[in-house]
Amino acid sequence: MVETVQDAGVVVTGAGGGIGAALARRFAAEGARVVVNDLDAGRARAVAEEIGGIALPGDASAIVAEACDALGGTIDVYCANAGLGSGGGEDAGEEVWARAWDVNVMAHVRAARALLPQWLERGRGRFVSTVSAAGLLTMIGAAPYSVTKHGAYAFAEWLSLTYRHRGIKVHAICPQGVRTDMLAATGSAGDLVLQPTAIDPEDVADALFKGMAEDRFLILPHPEVADYYQARAGDPDRWLTAMNHLQQKWEATR
Repeated sequence: MVETVQDAGVVVTGAGGGIGAALARRFAAEGARVVVNDLDAGRARAVAEEIGGIALPGDASAIVAEACDALGGTIDVYCANAGLGSGGGEDAGEEVWARAWDVNVMAHVRAARALLPQWLERGRGRFVSTVSAAGLLTMIGAAPYSVTKHGAYAFAEWLSLTYRHRGIKVHAICPQGVRTDMLAATGSAGDLVLQPTAIDPEDVADALFKGMAEDRFLILPHPEVADYYQARAGDPDRWLTAMNHLQQKWEATR
């Protein structure tokens, strides 16, 4: 058990299902007091009732103050998990790009903006960002998702390097395929790239708790992503050529 989680006030956004629900269940099982947020009020209430938590439906961008009140005035851990798996390329509509930026990046920025004053005054706080391996690498057929997940990772990285000496812990979770509704919605691209090595949401929660215990920023539920990330950095052209071959393979199946 991670000792700091016992009786901690925890917020998990997008927790009506998938990774968010798994995180909420795990934090509750470890003794935390958990606020369950989701746009779907029914799903949020169902998970909250299951774990003895507090349901707080609504837009993840605007819940910090209400969640803080619900937890008695203090949020110890904030899991910025709500995300949008937008597909398409450069020709995706302006509204698709704008919504992806708002949910996958700006919701994290707004949460940090609201949380940091109290955390810096206390000298502690933990921000957990559910990013995706797409934020370290990319994903074929999903430009808005890939680009904004790169942004989410960059923001988590910036938070960590800026505030770690002031007691702020930041973790970026970067899984590949996870058996959730979002994976099911990725279609043939997900079937080709993600389904073969897909893991369960509970495996992501396990990886996070292991990473918290080891005080690691980068959480890789699929350890092989570290090798891919190194290959991308070490020889970008070779890596891009390999990814282009994957793109061509996908195009041939469509």
